[in-house]
Amino acid sequence: MNYESGIMKRIFKKIIIFIITLEARLVLQKYKPEIVVVTGSVGKTGVKDAIYTVLSRQFYTWKGEKSFNSEIGIPLTVLGSENAWGSISGWLKIIFEGIGLIFLKNHYPKMLVVEVGTDRPGDIEKVMQWLIPDVAVVTAFPEVPVHVEFFSSREALIKEKTHVVRALKPEGLLILNMDDSDVYALKKLFPHNTLTFGENQNADIRIMNPYVEYDDTGHPVGMFGKISHQQNQLPIHLKGVVGTHMFVSHLAALAVGIGKGINIVSGVESLVDFSPPPGRMRILEGLHDSVIIDDSYNASPAAVHAALSTLESIHKAAQEA
Repeated sequence: MNYESGIMKRIFKKIIIFIITLEARLVLQKYKPEIVVVTGSVGKTGVKDAIYTVLSRQFYTWKGEKSFNSEIGIPLTVLGSENAWGSISGWLKIIFEGIGLIFLKNHYPKMLVVEVGTDRPGDIEKVMQWLIPDVAVVTAFPEVPVHVEFFSSREALIKEKTHVVRALKPEGLLILNMDDSDVYALKKLFPHNTLTFGENQNADIRIMNPYVEYDDTGHPVGMFGKISHQQNQLPIHLKGVVGTHMFVSHLAALAVGIGKGINIVSGVESLVDFSPPPGRMRILEGLHDSVIIDDSYNASPAAVHAALSTLESIHKAAQEA
């Protein structure tokens, strides 16, 4: 009985994926929004959320909920729906709402921010046949990547993610993390409009002199740095988080904003109250005047290394104080 139930669930899932993907394709053909695709092996969700924060200040924008980066999550992002999980009535509601988007006049967003990930070879290549990006953002490819179990090598995983860049419209915009040599190497796949970000002194949007900020009691409260772009240098604060790597989402989001004509001052202002997703280097108040740094969300080896490096810097700062 359990075996038969498992088969029925897989069949049901395939039917749902087929229907909502078809609906998503028709919705994109009808409304023609600009599509920002975020990919990479780490940091996608935070980058996606920061991009949404910058774009939504000027454009009507949708983004995927949480880590909507799969064959189910991506069409749900296009349809503006949440995951119904095992609810048949919930999926029927999503399907009928999709039909409404297709056949009725609706106020559909101008910009879509979509996170694209992969579990198996061919996942991204399949999605990129219908999700054609206007902007592609690539975060990082750490030496020890995540979700590599079904790939023959790290290089095979990177190759799968390059399908996002290959699908980019010729008049589109490619945004690359210049601190990651494997990411920056993707520029040769798209010799057109490109912006880079990072700590690298040659990056178009650069973070300069980042450091941890402390309150009067010596507890860390956030990060401070200066954003550099062309002749502009602007201060930027990250509230309630620590780690230089936490600037990545802000830099990528500002690059997208600049590419879409948003003034960098306006972009920085829109990120003033931005918070990364839960479980990403969040500063929490602990018992007995202690501080907890919560980096518990599905941490990759690269994220653990960055977290430990941050702890070391906080320890040194505390000793110096």
